[in-house]
Amino acid sequence: MGSADVSSLILSRIRDVQDYPQPGVLFKDITPLLADHDAFSVVVDELADGLEVDKVVGIEARGFILAAPVAYRCGSGFVPIRKKGKLPAETLSAAYDLEYGSAVIEVHRDAFVPGDRVLIVDDVLATGGTAQAAVELIRGAGAEVVGVSVLLELVFLKGRSRLSGVNLRSLVVV
Repeated sequence: MGSADVSSLILSRIRDVQDYPQPGVLFKDITPLLADHDAFSVVVDELADGLEVDKVVGIEARGFILAAPVAYRCGSGFVPIRKKGKLPAETLSAAYDLEYGSAVIEVHRDAFVPGDRVLIVDDVLATGGTAQAAVELIRGAGAEVVGVSVLLELVFLKGRSRLSGVNLRSLVVV
């Protein structure tokens, strides 16, 4: 399937929800895409295509949904990056800004071994703060970030600029 076909398929399965989670935000709801087995399979295959990695990181919460099957497809381990206070063991943390606030994410301190090749997967690249914080966490643990793969990139928010030097794969750019 060509990239234009993949993009069209994805866009046909994403629902826009105005003023969610707060007024002024246009939320990209991927649940219709997830409910469509064929579309979901195409997305997982495209996010994983051609990559050899040791671990795939999923960023809470929708990143988990995509990253776990990508890890399976890559024959890799899955590592969750969660919001502060959600992981039970010793963690590394990083703060970041969102388009509508700020937050802290964490990963288990022992999630990576030095030299692990890691792919970060998330649903949407917006301002890039979450992805940038994930890159910092992974590098801080001594692992190598092979790239960031996202379902949808919101180009008007310029998140790509925060990932300078990181291989970024966006299935759809709007």
